Amino acid sequence: MTKKRKCDVPDFWAFARSFLRVELPMVRKSSVKTIEAYRLSLETYILFLEKHEGIKRALISFEHFEHRYVKAFIKWMNEERHYAPRTVGLRLTALRSFLNYAAEEDMTLVALSQAIRLIKGPKATRGPIEYLTREATTALLAAPSNATAKERRDRVVLIVLYDTGARVSELTNIKFGDLHLEKPAFVSLLGKGNKPRNVPLMDKTVEHLRSYLAEFHTVSVRSKSAEPLFYSNREGRRKELSTDTVSTILKKYATRAHDACDAVPGHIRCHTIRKTRAVDLYEEGVPLPLIMRLLGHEDMNTTSTFYAFATMKMVTNAIDSTSSLGDLEPKRWDEKSLEDALYSLR
Repeated sequence: MTKKRKCDVPDFWAFARSFLRVELPMVRKSSVKTIEAYRLSLETYILFLEKHEGIKRALISFEHFEHRYVKAFIKWMNEERHYAPRTVGLRLTALRSFLNYAAEEDMTLVALSQAIRLIKGPKATRGPIEYLTREATTALLAAPSNATAKERRDRVVLIVLYDTGARVSELTNIKFGDLHLEKPAFVSLLGKGNKPRNVPLMDKTVEHLRSYLAEFHTVSVRSKSAEPLFYSNREGRRKELSTDTVSTILKKYATRAHDACDAVPGHIRCHTIRKTRAVDLYEEGVPLPLIMRLLGHEDMNTTSTFYAFATMKMVTNAIDSTSSLGDLEPKRWDEKSLEDALYSLR
């Protein structure tokens, strides 16, 4: 017989609604896509409790987030739903984030939140990261023309997105007052968990920004400081660009750049630009700890596992630069043979 929910325990549904409607959009400033991904993860868990565990929706409570339920949830996703390991990991991450939020609001849920952190999902196979070549990056940034104000704005959007390596939500959140264009120029970004960081700007980026500001921010400095740097006019007011709008801008010019340059992929995500900037910095010799700070990664492992083996070309160049053989013997490997040698058991 299913137990009735007690009145003196935290209400799961109240916490779930607050998490999706207040915490994510208003406190964490999460993107629409992120909020929808978390909503889908919670709905998937609720579906599991209903279909597999036979628990009615109205009776779902935090006791149904105990260790045994979550372990069974992972097994259900693997064996019955046949989800990819990455999808399972994303669903589990969403549950952890929700329970962490609930524990911050109600201390009686701290033990539950800590217990779920110890549960491991299936390991996903990590493939090579996707990033743009220098040729493709140049073609993409040159794709917007100077013919219209909108295209001039879009060009600066793409330049700042690349130069800062910002997450798209960090880009759309930039205010006029976050810019510091006097040397050493930098922009202040608000990252995950509302953690600020300062990212240097290249001289060419500063030139583009000065031209952009002269055209798009013509009011006094005091009134501009809290205005969004990149905006669109809606209902007679300036509104910051949405993350979806930036994705649309990128898609538009990626298609145009692809027509002019085969090196540009047919489909590019905003996060690809972030990866591209990181790989470019890495190839230029910037140490991983500095890249970590620029990207706003809290965990060094996130940076190192993501970029440390970015291209086989880096490995080849590193071997060449440290070899004491000089030109005594010709190089006898190509990228494919080197990869086979590095990733074999012999």
